[in-house]
Formats: sequence, structure tokens, C-alpha cells
Amino acid sequence: MPLDHYVTLGRSGLRVSPLCLGAMTFGADLGWGTPVKESEKIIDRYLELGGNFIDTANFYTKSHSEKIIGDHIGRDKDKRDRLVIATKFSGNLYPGDPNGGGSGRKSVIAACEQSLRRLQTDYIDLYWLHNWDVHTPIEETMAALEDLVRSGKVRYIGVSDTPAWKIAEATVTARFRGWSAFIGLQIEYSLLERTVEQELMPMAKELGLGVTPWSPLKSGLLSGKYTRATAKTAEGRGAFMGHLLNDRTFDLVDELEKIAKAHDTTVARVALAWLQAQPGVTSTIIGARRLDQLEDNIKALEVTLTAADLAHLDEKTKPTLIFPASMQALFPAIHNGGTTVNGVHAEPSAFITQPGEKPH
Repeated sequence: MPLDHYVTLGRSGLRVSPLCLGAMTFGADLGWGTPVKESEKIIDRYLELGGNFIDTANFYTKSHSEKIIGDHIGRDKDKRDRLVIATKFSGNLYPGDPNGGGSGRKSVIAACEQSLRRLQTDYIDLYWLHNWDVHTPIEETMAALEDLVRSGKVRYIGVSDTPAWKIAEATVTARFRGWSAFIGLQIEYSLLERTVEQELMPMAKELGLGVTPWSPLKSGLLSGKYTRATAKTAEGRGAFMGHLLNDRTFDLVDELEKIAKAHDTTVARVALAWLQAQPGVTSTIIGARRLDQLEDNIKALEVTLTAADLAHLDEKTKPTLIFPASMQALFPAIHNGGTTVNGVHAEPSAFITQPGEKPH
């Protein structure tokens, strides 16, 4: 699958590349990240290969990420209009100002105006709620977003890092009132982070939200550079994720290496290919601090894992789901007149008791 094999995002007509260019590292303002010139090279190469989807946020690298995109793309209207530029609000850029961030109407509208100026564009293609603001009623946030869509400053809206029940409430509220609803869900998802499969992924499928996973390589732990032999010398983000440099991770990397050798590819590409093959995933967000990292990650689209590969990795990393998943495993027996649950045939009478009687 090439990078210009565009897919629609969720229940919408917005067409995006299967891999999205994440711009969180654009700018070295925090003492790490990608210098401006290298960021521009990464953007140019991504576009040259057919990519059209760039994701950033209002407070990435102290807003420099948005400005780099604006300086390099925003001022070129022809180039800008061919792209899907996504950014996020909620982050507070003004410490001490209680309305400088969050999801209240005052903050949402101000953040949008500021992002438009930095991106040097008249509109934002996809505007993400970065994370749930527990202090603001969700209907206030959705109403403010609807105003931005109606004004033409925002084309589509999405949601990131928010509980499934709150996203469901926001979606139902918007649809009931005839407002714009979320079309995308941005969440952490990888072979080392699959707990989203309990609530968030099924919710996205039911509500028609296209999923754009972030940290698909778990901050580099699935890049192949962290092994048992290199764990003690891990630096940078690998050191930050040191609590995950354990036998579970190393065993998984060992399995990824075996599959990578069989496909004549790399560990990182296999991890990305697995994620891209998951039901509901539309466009995986790949970050790159160097041009060669971008080139390597994009080649994941050339990797086609076998059914056996996918099943093996699924079994190796399957998460333990919490309540009510355990009860739901029993429901078919009650609803369908008896069925096989976990290899054991269960009759509905086994789950039906009389008052004061213990289950069979």
C-alpha cells in the first residue's frame, strides 16, 4: 500500500494517508526535537511520497511546531489546500491564566484563533479536543466547536485521550442537536498498549470514528534499538520509559525480530504493520526526528504480515480485560440457549438461580 492510497477518516468524506506525519518533535525549544531545517526536509519528503496528513498541537515545542508548519506550508496556499492539517486545543500556553487552556468556550475559540495565526491559514482541517477537561460541560465544548465549524474556521472535529463514556455522551449530544460530531479518535495504541481494545476501540467502531494511533512504537521501545543487550545504556526517551524495559518487552522484541527476518524488513516496520492491520485503525501517526527515521517508518506500508504472524503477535500481547468483559464472556450462553465459552459448553440454566440458591 503506497502513502497516497488515501482512506476516509471515520464517518466522513475526509481522505487521508494511511500514515500521518506527527509533528510533536518539530522544533528544539524544549532541549530536544528536530531543528527547523530538518523538520522542513521531513515535511517535504513526506509530501513527495504522497502523504497529505500532518498532525500537531497548539503547545507542541512551545507552539513552535505549528509555526514551522505555517512558515513552510501555510503561506503557500496551493500547497496548503492540498493537505489535511490537524491541530489540537486544551493545552494551556499561559501559566497562571485559568482560561488559558481547557475546553471552555473562551479557551477553545481563543486557541483556534491563535493556531490559525501560527499555521498561517484560514482554516483547520481537523481540530482535536486534546484531552477531556473535567471542569467544563461537554455540551459547552461541542457548541463552541460547532460555532467554529459553521464559521468556516474548522472543517472537521476529533477527540483524543478521553474516556469512552464521555466521547459517547459528546457524540450523542451533538447528533441530537444537529451539531458537528467527532469523526476521529486519537489514542495511544501499540503492541505494548492494547488496553484501548476494551472500551475505546469498540466505541470508535460503533460511533463511526476513524482511529489514528499515537506512539505506535511505544516511545521507541518497539523500534528494535532496545534489547536486553542495550537496555543498560538506554538514553533519551528509552531511558524515560525504563520501567517498560523488562522481560515482557524484550520477549516481544525477540518475536518481532524473527518476523522481521522472515519478511526481510525491520522490527519497527513489523510493529507498525501489525497496528495498521487492526480493525478500526485508519491512519497511524508516525513521528520522526530525522529524515532517515521517516523513510524507514513509511516502508512499513510495504510489509504484509501473514495471518499466522498477526495471530502470533495477538496471542503474545493480548491484554487482560477488566469487568464487565469477564461477564460478557458468559452472556452468549444466557442469550443464545447454550454455547461454548472458553472451550467449555455452557447451558443457560448454569447461570440462572432461584432466590437464595447458589449458581451451579
